[in-house]
Amino acid sequence: MEVKIGIPSVPRELRVETPSTPEEVESLLKAAVAAETGVLVLADVNGGKVLVPADKIAYLELGGTESRQVGFSSR
Repeated sequence: MEVKIGIPSVPRELRVETPSTPEEVESLLKAAVAAETGVLVLADVNGGKVLVPADKIAYLELGGTESRQVGFSSR
């Protein structure tokens, strides 16, 4: 699933491809925002982690789980 994170004063959003479900990402965001010095930690599909301070998150957009087609299709 693709997650887009908007950060104030940054012209482009941060995009993370994560194996987590939308419900898991939402609960991680809620926990990070509720903590005094919260940090949103998302695992990416390559085994890495992305850490974003919760107070720097302007918005979070959850995308679909469909994979993108690459190349030419004969359909």
